[in-house]
Amino acid sequence: MTRVISTVFTVLALAIFKPFGLEAWQWTGYVHLLAMGLLGLVSCSVTDAALKYVIKMPRSYNQGVDYIIRRNLWFQLINTPLVALLICLYRHFAMSDLVPGNVLSLSNFFETLLIIAFCSFAIGLYWRFKFRSRFLSAELEETRLLNEQLQRLQQETEKRAAAALAARASEQDAPIAPQQENEAALPQTITLTGTTSESVTLHVPDLLYIEAVGNYVKVYQWRDGEVHNDMLRATSKQIEEDLSAYPMIVRCHRAFLVNLQQVEQIVSRSGAMQLVIKHCQETLPVSRSNTAQVKEAINRL
Repeated sequence: MTRVISTVFTVLALAIFKPFGLEAWQWTGYVHLLAMGLLGLVSCSVTDAALKYVIKMPRSYNQGVDYIIRRNLWFQLINTPLVALLICLYRHFAMSDLVPGNVLSLSNFFETLLIIAFCSFAIGLYWRFKFRSRFLSAELEETRLLNEQLQRLQQETEKRAAAALAARASEQDAPIAPQQENEAALPQTITLTGTTSESVTLHVPDLLYIEAVGNYVKVYQWRDGEVHNDMLRATSKQIEEDLSAYPMIVRCHRAFLVNLQQVEQIVSRSGAMQLVIKHCQETLPVSRSNTAQVKEAINRL
């Protein structure tokens, strides 16, 4: 359908500006326009068929955007000269009776190529705007759903914490859900060690995020009503392995690990996801390669 609309747009542009001596044909010029439109559709079909062998479909959805950009670029590079050539041949064999200048020549080819390239550029701008608007709408809706899921997760976490405190205060044994039981089995306070004798004691629920800084990591946590950061000589990969048992802690960027229970809001800016952290209002970027992992972790928790 996209190719048909693009072809109709090109035919309408030719009908308005009447290049190739179309005004000399009067009403029969519209018949020639229809024939050129059919040639354009044939060219699009041939180009699409060729691209199935030139540009392979990606195996990962993360590469979908790159695939679309690369495929559209190849489509324009192949289809535009092909359409120009077909129209030149049509001008030579079907439109040279009344307009002798329509004979096949290099100058006519470049003239036709320039006109078709301009039409392709205008069509490309239209589709870019249309698909970008559609993409941004879908992105905003997805961000809204993720924020709702994140709020439900945090509310459930707060309720479980309050229930646990009440149970300990009343010294009653309350039934524990499987998820709560799994979480209770994990130590809430752990000690992170690096390549030196230094270590950092971390209360996992209060962890905000971890930032890689050269050969060190900065551990940010909420403690005594303030945000504290402790330096530790270690790699973020090592810390990620140490915290791998905690599903709420995920990598959002090559330089950041984040505690999803301490994310106040998810925002989308210029097509990129960002995480707003509680207490400190810092904004952490989510890289394209980690976006799917973060979304999956939010929906899984």
